[in-house]
Amino acid sequence: MDEHEQLVSKVKHGTTTIGMVCRDGLIISSEKRATTGTFIAEKKSEKVFKITDNLLITTSGTVSDAQLLTKLIRAELKLKQVRTDREATCREAANLLAGLIYGNIRKYSLIPGITQFLLAGSDKEGYHLYDLFVDGSVLECEDYAASGSGSIVAYGVLEAMYRKEITVKEGVELCVKCLNAAIQRDAASGNGIVVYTITRDGIKKVVDKDIDTTVKL
Repeated sequence: MDEHEQLVSKVKHGTTTIGMVCRDGLIISSEKRATTGTFIAEKKSEKVFKITDNLLITTSGTVSDAQLLTKLIRAELKLKQVRTDREATCREAANLLAGLIYGNIRKYSLIPGITQFLLAGSDKEGYHLYDLFVDGSVLECEDYAASGSGSIVAYGVLEAMYRKEITVKEGVELCVKCLNAAIQRDAASGNGIVVYTITRDGIKKVVDKDIDTTVKL
């Protein structure tokens, strides 16, 4: 294994994150495991971050890059608010973060800065969910999106069970089912789940559970 491969093998990754559009709001959720190859590096990894009072993002991919981009987008949005004397719209925030991702993935580095974000929030135009892919592209989602190594499993459950008029309460239950399915089949996902809602009452954490995998006699 050369130096580049050794560095890449030490990068924390492995994730299942889900964003969902509901009739009365949005849901953002994730599990809690971070891995380096086959080693579980973190059992309580935070993957959902509040960047403004009305915006949440999920992170997946190279943890160091995701953490840096999260700090940068939070600072850029605060600076934009100070300069313009108004909150950025969800679309503006998504495009700004996409620009940061685009620049990050295309710079030379021994460790590839592969990151994917889901951005969810509310503004004067309503509720919005964006999938910001690893190359900096932006896709506004009308129903749901998932990212990370367990997203394939989550998409299978979403395709079968999601419906257009789903409520936030029903959506929370569906997200938990999706994360449970991903945890069962994706080795890089696990150790717990967290679920946030975005409604007219603001941002709320509605589920935060750890999974105890200790064998007891």
